[in-house]
Amino acid sequence: MSYVVTIILTVQMVAAVGMIGLILVQHGKGADMGAAFGSGGSGSLFGASGSANFLSRTTAVLATVFFVCTLALAYFGNVRPSSSSSVLESAAAVAPAAAASAPATPASGAAQIPAN
Repeated sequence: MSYVVTIILTVQMVAAVGMIGLILVQHGKGADMGAAFGSGGSGSLFGASGSANFLSRTTAVLATVFFVCTLALAYFGNVRPSSSSSVLESAAAVAPAAAASAPATPASGAAQIPAN
């Protein structure tokens, strides 16, 4: 089970880094207007119109992969193991037995406190 979670977490991290890179490479819608007035270059790596389609679709695919991995990690995080492997759960099972066997004695100063 831990191998599956490790693989899903790795895929999620790669998708997140890929999305960050693709989002930073893309230019905004207002960048075309600035290029029209001569304040920026209008050339791009994939052509004038092809870059938006390719980068947008790739970003959408990576976002889908990221969210699917997030849902899978949330599912595997809430799955309960069949046996108690937690230290806290095993301590909670032992604590009621120990509390029942030990008599409740007041602390040394507790007997001196007056009751109203």
